[in-house]
Amino acid sequence: MYRVGFIGCGNMGGALARSAAMGLGERLAVYDPICEKTDALVAELGCEQASAEEIAAKAEFVVVGVKPQEIERVLTGLRPAFASNPSLVIVSMAVGVSIAALQAYAGGEYPVVRIMPNTPCMLGEGAVLYATRGVSPIQEKQFLFRMQGAGKFFKMDEEMMDAAGALSGCGPAYYYLFANGLAEGAERLGLDRKTAIALAAQTMIGAGKMLQKYADPVDLKNKVCSPGGTTLAGVAALEEGNLEEVAASAVAAAYKRTLELKK
Repeated sequence: MYRVGFIGCGNMGGALARSAAMGLGERLAVYDPICEKTDALVAELGCEQASAEEIAAKAEFVVVGVKPQEIERVLTGLRPAFASNPSLVIVSMAVGVSIAALQAYAGGEYPVVRIMPNTPCMLGEGAVLYATRGVSPIQEKQFLFRMQGAGKFFKMDEEMMDAAGALSGCGPAYYYLFANGLAEGAERLGLDRKTAIALAAQTMIGAGKMLQKYADPVDLKNKVCSPGGTTLAGVAALEEGNLEEVAASAVAAAYKRTLELKK
């Protein structure tokens, strides 16, 4: 038996496989139709290369990392293998594909963990949304332990995942856009781009850690703004441009598009 098996090893699947690899060795299996991806992971992680059918039949956690438009075909084709696996938990990262749909495609009411990771998982700093059905407390604990290297996990009701994903899943792009604006502002004042990007990155990292600790963005903002000071002048410019409403509209637009893609 494998502890964890990955069917589909693209950027996100590969990142999660690296997170799960700690201490597993040959008890981790990977499969991707592009052999170069699996060859690279096997060489890097010391894991096993197996077929999709072998993983579906022998892995405790079967992480399906294929595109949403492919998942019905993949799961339907693996039904016999799933049926032979008494320890099966299906893990899916397919955007917009519900747990009920996953179970229907797989051909049974198997335990399912539906996850929505974001790209910082590649550095172990991801925000991973997840919802479960039919998963025992022990299985959930094992899942979180195996995947802890990906970042922080946030459990929620499945119906809230699309809304949350419009923030965490799409959010890195919002931050990059804002960081680019900050860097360009500094460049216009004479700073070189490399330094400007480095300062924008470290400032966001530090501010993010402050927000994690204190959890009140308005209060933190107010504490940085001295009356009549430089920060207050900059914040006033952002407020004049209605930054907060623009950010909120980005989340709303991403959520709307998610709903459209599910139809």
